[in-house]
This record gives sequence, C-alpha cells and structure tokens, in this order.
Amino acid sequence: MNKVMTRTKRHPGTRPPVRHDPRRPGRTPSRTTAAPSLTHPRPTDRFADLLLAVLSGRRPVHSMLRHTAGRAYDDLARLAEQGLLRFTHGAHPVVRDIGYYVADRGALEVFARIGAGDRLRAMAFRLEHGPDHRWRCTAVELGGPKHPHPDDD
Repeated sequence: MNKVMTRTKRHPGTRPPVRHDPRRPGRTPSRTTAAPSLTHPRPTDRFADLLLAVLSGRRPVHSMLRHTAGRAYDDLARLAEQGLLRFTHGAHPVVRDIGYYVADRGALEVFARIGAGDRLRAMAFRLEHGPDHRWRCTAVELGGPKHPHPDDD
C-alpha cells in the first residue's frame, strides 16, 4: 500500500509547523471546557419530546396537564391509551425530523417524524402562546385519519 502525503516538501533540517494557540500554548484545548450554550430549545422541539415521552409510555399523561389547553389533554390521554408509539422491537422512538408552520400570530402548527428502528410514524400538534407567555399544546394527532371526538355531535 502506498501512502500519499499531501504536505508540501520541507527543506532538510527544518521543523514541521507548530500550533500557535494563545489560550493554551503547547496544548490542545479541552473539549469539556467549552462554554455552555445560551440558547434555549425551541418550543416545537421541547413539546415534540414531551409528547413523544407520554405517547411512548415513558412519562405519565398527567405530566402534560400544565402544558395543554382545551381538548388536547383528552386527545393525548386517548392516544396514549391506544399505545400507538409503544414500539416493541427493542428500539425506543425518537424525533427524527420536525417542522412547523406559523398559522397565526402566537400559533404554530407542528409536524414531526417519529422513528424507531426502520419504522416511521407521523405526529402533528398545535402550540399556542398564551397571555402568560407560555406555550401550550391545544391539539395533537398521530398519523392516519382523525377519529371523531365524542363531544362532536
């Protein structure tokens, strides 16, 4: 096997270039001393993770009481009871992709692809920004046709 080096030719007797880092001369910077991120997760990402934890059975449904409004809690409880995101093939479901649409001022319609192994499911939910400056989930659905709500007559 011939190894090809891309370094330019050096003149005999010269040293290779050295690293000149004023923060730590002679050492590479430590990876654990990086400054913590000052950004907070977006509400779309946070709610996707919270909803997935409930729908996959890792968190109880009542943990979403303060994060939901309207019929969203009832819909979430019904979906969690059905267990549609409880994959039994050994892989835990994760959010693979997420996107959103600004439906109105202070309202986001969010979609997420949930995967476990090679299986994919779709999850959609609506977030509304309340007068107390908190986001709340007001609707949640999983892939497939929406089932009629018992209160709709």
